[in-house]
Amino acid sequence: MTPSRADCLAIDSRDPLAGLRERFTLPADVIYLDGNSLGALPRATAGLIAKAISGDWGEGLIRSWNDAHWVDLPQRVGQKIARLIGARAADVIACDSTSVNLFKVLAAALFIQQDDAPGRKTIVSERGNFPTDLYVAEGVCDMLNATTGGYRLHLVDDKDGLAAALADQPAVLMLTHIDYRSGSMHDMAAITALAHRHGALVIWDLAHSAGAMPLELDRCGADFAVGCGYKYLNGGPGAPAFVFVAGRHQQRARQPLSGWFGHASPFRFESGYRAANGISRFLSGTPQVLGMLALDAGVDTLLGAEPLGGLAALRAKSLALGDLFITLANAGPARDVMKLITPKDPRQRGSQVSFLADSSRIDGYAVMQALIERKVIGDYRDPDLLRFGMAPAYLRYVDVFDAVAILNDTIASRSWEEERFALRAEVT
Repeated sequence: MTPSRADCLAIDSRDPLAGLRERFTLPADVIYLDGNSLGALPRATAGLIAKAISGDWGEGLIRSWNDAHWVDLPQRVGQKIARLIGARAADVIACDSTSVNLFKVLAAALFIQQDDAPGRKTIVSERGNFPTDLYVAEGVCDMLNATTGGYRLHLVDDKDGLAAALADQPAVLMLTHIDYRSGSMHDMAAITALAHRHGALVIWDLAHSAGAMPLELDRCGADFAVGCGYKYLNGGPGAPAFVFVAGRHQQRARQPLSGWFGHASPFRFESGYRAANGISRFLSGTPQVLGMLALDAGVDTLLGAEPLGGLAALRAKSLALGDLFITLANAGPARDVMKLITPKDPRQRGSQVSFLADSSRIDGYAVMQALIERKVIGDYRDPDLLRFGMAPAYLRYVDVFDAVAILNDTIASRSWEEERFALRAEVT
């Protein structure tokens, strides 16, 4: 039986995580289904930033690097993120962007292989991986080929291709845990183990999974990981990212962006570079203090779920919200013009639901713009993909019910055909 709106309200009334929504600032009339792209604003963030600006910066001035402990924000925030990704506190640091951090760890992994297995020069990834990850890999290959030669990026299309590529003994396997288009999820433990059997080091991009589900990097034996702070960690637009480097690699890891904050003694201003001990060697330039404070507030807000069951409880709710969205969409006009591409099996999907629009019958971009005008905010990706994020910390079951009702009405009424909805904005 298809759930009713009253059913959804009843589930919300029993939801032990319902109180987390009050920790976020959300417009009362908006249904926000894009937390997989930009997380909502935690209530604590504005006050924290205001204090940092008017008090720490305005009054403390440069003294606040010490007095307000700005200088160790990357380590302190990284230690909190470690609790969310199943890593030791000493193995995670917050800094820079996901792309920059991927460049660092990819180069570091290849440098390790230069020492241990110099014949290994191939990076394996998926053809459908997030484009910036592939761009970064191309850039690293170009950098190393300028001096050494032989480095290449090998792309595979499916699991069979992945197994064959690993059998060819590559240097590095670089994968995104959750596919940004479909929301499908890799088996991190199994793939990492397979790669290690073939002597490859493994880098995981956690952009669409950190903060949305329990992760166990240490248990899975991951070598390196990166992730962003502005999706499920709710750190705000352009928030700093994070880096994980397994402890066994840290002291021999070399990363090419050897800036002063990654130096063993940054305030001695030595002319030669000496890498810091441990994870701090993956720092480069001066920390982005205001962005780091906002990320700290976002991570703290998410850690507030720990007494309520933590990420396991958030994960269970996210999957239930996704199941509800799929059920309701399949019960209305949407089912005839939109194909679900997100796995129905909860063991194989992340915290989003994605549909491929039938371009012969509807314009997916226009449909999403029509939804946004009606204050149901998801997002669109070429070609013809509509994505809806299930951020369980602030999304309610009744929100999903109302969102799908508006989606079905938009399709049935063909209101998306109005000319203004086809006008492309720069960000989709």
